[in-house]
Amino acid sequence: MLLNHKYIAFETIVIKEIRRFSRIWLQTLVPPAITIGLYFVIFGNLIGRRIGDMGGFDYMDFIVPGLIMMAVIQNSYSNVVSSFFNHKFQRSIEEILVSPVPNYVILSGFVIGGMARGLAVGAIVTVMSMFFADLHIQNPGLTFLVVLLTAMVFSLAGFINALFANSFDDISIVPTFVLTPLIYLGGVFYSIQMLPPFWQTVSSANPIFYMVNTFRYGVLGVSDVDVTRAFIILAMFAVGLFTGCILLLRRGTGLRY
Repeated sequence: MLLNHKYIAFETIVIKEIRRFSRIWLQTLVPPAITIGLYFVIFGNLIGRRIGDMGGFDYMDFIVPGLIMMAVIQNSYSNVVSSFFNHKFQRSIEEILVSPVPNYVILSGFVIGGMARGLAVGAIVTVMSMFFADLHIQNPGLTFLVVLLTAMVFSLAGFINALFANSFDDISIVPTFVLTPLIYLGGVFYSIQMLPPFWQTVSSANPIFYMVNTFRYGVLGVSDVDVTRAFIILAMFAVGLFTGCILLLRRGTGLRY
């Protein structure tokens, strides 16, 4: 019976989160797709013709995996950080916390909701990419698993941001000054082999670099890093962030707005 109550609570949170972004799909699903579409046109078609090949592939084919991952990362993160902070701001989070629902169920519900939006936008961008590039996924299992783990990692990161945020300005600081630079320096538009040795070393400290390259390996079969190592790093981030979120929830960090 207790297990059934936990499942109902989890299902309720997930359904609420999915309905939240799907109800306003013109604001949550369409704009990111349009933005990535502009990247396809400008960087792929226009600039890509001048660049030529990258890593043995047409430049458009090379950047498509990175652009798909960019969409997944940004939307997984933004969905959770905005949703959970709104619960804090409206004080409706107190109703969830006083209920007999374990912290891991609450966290999992919000994370799955964020992953759903990230994967939805990622799927839309993937369909759009077929009009610009000829994609043949080399390793479907690895590709799907990497997308799931990446969406989970950034949903968890968005949850942490929401916990520490004290205003709506706080939920935009990290995406603007941390997330965006990491994405652009994560190998989305270039191969790390083009960089001097010093900057190659710097890039190796960027977790998004491993995510993009592992996903690119799943799609194109090429990567700038060892895929096994990159996958282990990605899994460690997922486990570490989930554990950190549980500890923060248990302590009540940032829950009193």
